[in-house]
Amino acid sequence: MTEFDCLLASGRKKHKISKADYQSAMETLRGPLLDLQQQLEEADKAVLIILAGVDGSGKGDILTLLNEWFDPRYMYTHAYGNPTGEESQRPRHWRYWMNMPVRGHLGLEVFGWYGQLFSDCLSGRMIPQQRDVELAHINRLEKTLVENGMPVIKIWLHLTQKQQTKKIRKLASKRDETATLTDSEKRHLKQYPDFIKVAETILQATQTEQADWLILNGYDANYRRLSIARHLVNRLSAIVSDQKSIPRQEPEIPLTTLAPVSPRLASVDLTGGLDKKTYLLRLNQQQHTLAQLTNQARHKGIGAILVFEGWDAAGKGGAIRRLTAALDARNYRVIPIAAPTVEEKAHHYLWRFWRQVPGNGQISLFDRSWYGRVLVERVEGLAQPVEWLRAYSEINEFEQELTGHGILVLKFWLHISKEEQLRRFAKRENTHYKRYKITADDYRNRSRWDAYEQAVEAMLARTDTATAPWHLIAAENKYIARIQIFERVITAYQDRLLRA
Repeated sequence: MTEFDCLLASGRKKHKISKADYQSAMETLRGPLLDLQQQLEEADKAVLIILAGVDGSGKGDILTLLNEWFDPRYMYTHAYGNPTGEESQRPRHWRYWMNMPVRGHLGLEVFGWYGQLFSDCLSGRMIPQQRDVELAHINRLEKTLVENGMPVIKIWLHLTQKQQTKKIRKLASKRDETATLTDSEKRHLKQYPDFIKVAETILQATQTEQADWLILNGYDANYRRLSIARHLVNRLSAIVSDQKSIPRQEPEIPLTTLAPVSPRLASVDLTGGLDKKTYLLRLNQQQHTLAQLTNQARHKGIGAILVFEGWDAAGKGGAIRRLTAALDARNYRVIPIAAPTVEEKAHHYLWRFWRQVPGNGQISLFDRSWYGRVLVERVEGLAQPVEWLRAYSEINEFEQELTGHGILVLKFWLHISKEEQLRRFAKRENTHYKRYKITADDYRNRSRWDAYEQAVEAMLARTDTATAPWHLIAAENKYIARIQIFERVITAYQDRLLRA
């Protein structure tokens, strides 16, 4: 018998606790539960609780009690049905990211991201291969949350088929003396064997070290209540104790000791020019073509994300302006990324980018992006080495979810020489309407050019994927750079429309 079978067996066995014993035990637990919630708030620590289980096992009862045991002002409760129109237009996990608890709060989710998975598997909308892909996504999501400081507590309330039948018939008798079952209750009883097969697969695949399941029998109300209360006290105590302990100092990782990557920036040809007349002619043609393609993509529901990264003064803003001139103003958003706000800091660093994921047929253009984690935050020491090293895989997973939903992801690095950057800085300082673009931070960043270059090379090597590749743009000449960007965007749209 495997460890998982033992856990599932413990969920089959019915237990009973008297009312007196339950009340006595809870008197010693109610205070600690509130105290621990308060300590989580003081420690600025978020915790996510996922409550799932068999129909009739008492999930609603526990949901009500948790909102009594804890201060509901610092707890969010969510239950998900079928995706709304807005939700269905975005990647599967978008709606879950939107409801992540802020630091200092508890999040309580009924089934959470497991609910839609159960529904899709039971209805036959999801084949085993798709199920396995989603299970892998869920494990990576939970790993990401835990590693970034949000523990995930998962609770499964179980019943055998015989127990479920008794429970549902008992509930029906309280509602109606004839004990007539509703159509929904009849369907749940009939569906039990299939539901359990799906549950066994899902629970086993997601019983991980970072987010394990508490599996217990939900037949007796006092037993399930007390078991969950004790479990939460134990888990939250461990979380608070870990938070209070002396922070473990991550060893400082010198940039020069990281695994070498093949340099790509040096291969970018920065020579060549383009006269203004030819540039304007080609630009006009490309804008016309792009307008037609994006209109077709909008009607087919193909969304797009364009990411612009590059050296200060490399021309990101100018390229974005030329692109948006070709787009329907109702169909796109330009998102300039600066230092995170207080609200954004209260969430996982990817949360603010998930918020900006476009709906079907829409376009989001990012002037800087989530790559700040492995660029400015790395170089300026705003993220610890363990955090930005972890970010490469987190970013790849994020982009994989975007492209998996059918969103076109185009990433541009605008490359210029150090000498050209200095010339542009000087021009900005001497041009009245451009002075706002130049700040002391630009010169400070320039002084760390080598460190940034090393970070860029690592970023290109570790996040250049088949579905979301990097496009290196020679931006020494702005005319050539803009034409190159249009060419890449147009080609990407043409290829995507052929596959639509």
